[in-house]
Amino acid sequence: MLEKLFGSNSRVKILKLFLLNPTSKFYIRQLSRDLKLQLNSVRRELENLEKFGILTSDMKNEEEGKGKKEAPGRTTPEAMASARGQEKKYFRANPNFILFDEIKALIVKAQILYEKDFVRKLNSIGKVKLLVLTGIFVNNPNTLIDILIVGKINKIKLIKLIRELEIELGKEINFTVFDNQEFKYRRDITDIFLYGILDGKNLVVIDEVGLS
Repeated sequence: MLEKLFGSNSRVKILKLFLLNPTSKFYIRQLSRDLKLQLNSVRRELENLEKFGILTSDMKNEEEGKGKKEAPGRTTPEAMASARGQEKKYFRANPNFILFDEIKALIVKAQILYEKDFVRKLNSIGKVKLLVLTGIFVNNPNTLIDILIVGKINKIKLIKLIRELEIELGKEINFTVFDNQEFKYRRDITDIFLYGILDGKNLVVIDEVGLS
């Protein structure tokens, strides 16, 4: 789905990495190596995304302040070439891009709902009555968790599934699991933690408890 929308698998991989790590910087060869993509493909996608405005770039001298210094007034062509060779062009996400939050939310939602078949895998290890995504999945930094699950579930298998998702997203995921009885009790007493999630920004994926 994302490949059809964004044009290529390479672009999806690159966008996902940048948007989920908005404060990090990456250079072309690093992305090619880490994402296992062709160098020319990475370079082309980065240039397109920078022109689009969702990425920005800057040059950084890796060896700045290191090694021997040329005497004043004796900057040779060789020294200048060496200095240029030490520079790398670093790219980073541009959080000021007008559609930044929307594109990030779209990528993450598609990731969890389609690419990873998260719901299907979740139901294969238990009976889920309620699945609420918040936190990083809806760009809501004001919540303590990212996933709320209500139901009877194998917690060992759930932890393994969450770890797989963390690797895919490149981010730590905080989650909470309530059994049906505890959820009912917390709902009845208007538990602050629970209602902070339910009344906040979220995405309800499974609802067999009658929230709506």
